[in-house]
Amino acid sequence: MASSLRNQLLLLAASLLSGAWAQCAEDEACVHMQVVHSTNKNVFSKREVEIQLANRSDVAYYAQCTPAQQVYVQLDTGSFELWVNPTCSNLDTADRKFCDTIGFYNTSQSSTALDLDQAKTLYYGIGSANISYFTDDIALPGASTALTGVQFGVATSTKSEFSGILGIGYGLGYTTKYRNFVDELAYQNQTKVKAYSVALGSKDEEEGVLVFGGVDTSKFSGRLANLPIIPADDSPDGVARYWISMNNMSLTPPSGQTKTYVNSTMDVFLDTGSTLTLLPQDVCDQLGSDFGSDGLDSSGYYAVDCSLADVDGTVNFDFDGVSIKVPYNEFIRKNGEDSCVLGITPSTTFTLLGDTFMRSAYAVIDLETNAVHLQQYVNCGSNPSAIANATELTTLKGECNSKTDSESSAVDSSSSAASATKTGGPVASTLSPSSTAVATIPPAASGATSSSSASSPKSTSTSAASSVTWRQGSPLALAVAMVVTLSLS
Repeated sequence: MASSLRNQLLLLAASLLSGAWAQCAEDEACVHMQVVHSTNKNVFSKREVEIQLANRSDVAYYAQCTPAQQVYVQLDTGSFELWVNPTCSNLDTADRKFCDTIGFYNTSQSSTALDLDQAKTLYYGIGSANISYFTDDIALPGASTALTGVQFGVATSTKSEFSGILGIGYGLGYTTKYRNFVDELAYQNQTKVKAYSVALGSKDEEEGVLVFGGVDTSKFSGRLANLPIIPADDSPDGVARYWISMNNMSLTPPSGQTKTYVNSTMDVFLDTGSTLTLLPQDVCDQLGSDFGSDGLDSSGYYAVDCSLADVDGTVNFDFDGVSIKVPYNEFIRKNGEDSCVLGITPSTTFTLLGDTFMRSAYAVIDLETNAVHLQQYVNCGSNPSAIANATELTTLKGECNSKTDSESSAVDSSSSAASATKTGGPVASTLSPSSTAVATIPPAASGATSSSSASSPKSTSTSAASSVTWRQGSPLALAVAMVVTLSLS
């Protein structure tokens, strides 16, 4: 693609993204990508795809970028590599229709594409992808220049995968032998810090926000809790993931009498690639019983009365310095037209916090100091801003007022958009002009269901030529996704 055409495409992307969400300041070299809900017909109806939207609002999250070889990929904090071009022909009808719309990257149409002559197989639960490695340029809306020479996989065949994946877990030196996407953003000075923040947004909202190299202070109240990431050698699976320690879980029903669950102290990791939250069997059984479930059904779910989603109660996840309160309506999900299930499933080995948790949390992942900064999700506007160094996260203060005006109190995320108000601009000393890549996040292509298994995640390496990575998911797994544009040159 000629440089003039690339500039036109980037300008078009900027115009598409200049709607409800604020852009980063020019001197911050921010990249702002819109992400829309799967129920957003303004986006997906234009793609002329018949997608069943009913009961699919929390299935997937997708972001839109520039049109040049536009490719939709699932955003996954639980894996580490970027790959594109799933095999659509072996999917069922609903997934195949969606898969056909996500875009296809044609290496022969890019003069900057370089075949590295290296192959690998990635395993994702029941799904897998056979990939060949290439390098090429990736255009980012809002940035003055594209990322150049980014290494990623181009699938030669896949099984049970309806889109590619953008893994934003640990990269070079931890899980990969090359710089992954997050590494490249910092290496090529698109961001000044190797960190990003994510707010999926509630079920009722049309967008969330993903900020590479910065934060959005209008998505939380008070100060962020600083939770150290457990080193790989000390983690449950021995893999570098975003493992943190959870103190306990509890339930606050409408009566207000909070019940703390026994055996709920555990290590968990944050996984936007999984719809459901995976917990030990006994904790799941306690939750199921308190919600009136008859127990685990043959599909691995806890069926509950759908009317409970309208009840004012919360499931609480307690960490040092913060309690994330998940409203009933975020914790209960539709399973067909007339049935509902809890957003959990038992795991015998690994425990992770999927999107039934993440929709109620604001998380900043700091890969430089190896910490997760966490707070209750609140929405009082949009203010994506860069951070100059990771130490700023320890003093950063959110702009929103919680219901109790307490810095540490949680706000019910189901009503946060209506109840939260700004307390003024961000603390001036904590936000510095820098480089940030921002993507707003919505629940996306509703025809898609995840191909990942609900079994425990594993990550292993075989030989150098074929290291294997497992990404946790579930049959109902939420695919948080961002459109990565592979620019033609």
